[in-house]
Amino acid sequence: MDKIRNKKLHIAVIGDLMIDHYIWGSCDRISPEAPVQVVGVNKQSTVLGGAGNVVNNLISLESRVDIYTVLGEDQNATNAIKLLEDIDVNCCGVILENNRKTTQKSRVIASNQQIIRLDDESRQAITDISINKLILQLQKNILSYDAILLSDYNKGVLTPSFTKQIIAIAKSHNILVLVDPKGNDYLKYKGATLLTPNKKEASLATNIDISNTQTLEKVGFELKNRLDLTYSIITLSEEGIAIFDKDTTIVPTVAREVYDVTGAGDTVLASLGVALCSGFSIESSCEFANKAAAVVVAKVGSATATLSEIEEYEHSLNKGQIESKIKDFAQIQRITSRLKQQGRKIIFTNGCFDILHRGHASYLQKAKELGDILIVGLNSDASITRLKGESRPINILEDRAFLLSALESVDFVVPFSQDTPYNLIQHIYPHILVKGADYKGKEVVGSDLADEVRLIEFVDGKSTSATIAKMQKA
Repeated sequence: MDKIRNKKLHIAVIGDLMIDHYIWGSCDRISPEAPVQVVGVNKQSTVLGGAGNVVNNLISLESRVDIYTVLGEDQNATNAIKLLEDIDVNCCGVILENNRKTTQKSRVIASNQQIIRLDDESRQAITDISINKLILQLQKNILSYDAILLSDYNKGVLTPSFTKQIIAIAKSHNILVLVDPKGNDYLKYKGATLLTPNKKEASLATNIDISNTQTLEKVGFELKNRLDLTYSIITLSEEGIAIFDKDTTIVPTVAREVYDVTGAGDTVLASLGVALCSGFSIESSCEFANKAAAVVVAKVGSATATLSEIEEYEHSLNKGQIESKIKDFAQIQRITSRLKQQGRKIIFTNGCFDILHRGHASYLQKAKELGDILIVGLNSDASITRLKGESRPINILEDRAFLLSALESVDFVVPFSQDTPYNLIQHIYPHILVKGADYKGKEVVGSDLADEVRLIEFVDGKSTSATIAKMQKA
């Protein structure tokens, strides 16, 4: 994730911005007037939707965003602009048209289930005057963008003429253009970097029914060749994302509980853009997008995924779990800050763990039982040599970190190069600091940074020194 954080991307979003209005309530009876549910309203909320949800996702992924869209001269437009300004989005490309409505989608949700949606909107094409204003503003700022994302909800902003001009301008400056398409005619997207249609959308666009692997491939390559795409992909919902290059590659997702798929396509578009701009391959970008979407569908309503949430999701997966536990100081500080906000109890201990043995495993298991998250500070090779002598360590840092990470009781491993872990503990401020019982009556480094210190007995006869001595004797 640091590869993305360090890029500090600047991305333009162009498309149909709208307001998502949520009415939250409960339902325990049927109306006597008609066979419909009666919802008791508990609260209402308003968030950005459509292209605005793409913007929200990019902000969550720590990108800087400019928005280009056309709204009506109405209260919903005022509300939308205020929501954009609240998250520091540049509204340089927001144009207002009279005789136009700013789209508002109102969803009624009872007991975490969406019951009905009401759309109040205009769908006519924006005027040529608005298109010219948007093009002039885009040309003015084009060199500052890492990518342009087109969010097409078929509400009239991304007309064929306007879309073609955007892609031509971007291509002339070698800037990526990613599109979430709509409609049956994709020719207006010709020359884009990639599109993100699902199976149904891709089938309608090519007039080919997708019923098996062969027809899926036929549609994928048809879109790539007909539209001159750099990458051809089709999203497959819970099955992942299909990539069509020389061969067909399916990047699988990992099933998790789904509460609401609202906005998942916006998340895929935003995360693909961020990953590609950060230098990821198309395969790695699709893996990243799958993880971001998995985080989002576990939430209710149009939602976003932060880099930290994606990191946490990665950590929960078996695939790559061992390596994903190894963190640096900056990463563990972000992680522990988030975990504390969730009410998790943080446990910290440290050591050399040169030759991992039963005593270590028992000690770490007892430490983990004191709270929710166990973080192990691990001495670097140089610091062990300074502490133990020239013959140590026996195992290099990378091997020791890997073996510790393989233990179920260990949640994170953080190497440190100082003689003591004090600086590392300053990045964590754990609830409980754990050391061996041999520290009884001694000062424990970092005790002033933790809520409490706990000492744990070692397993008799189990130590690295004893193991080394036995090996030397043999």
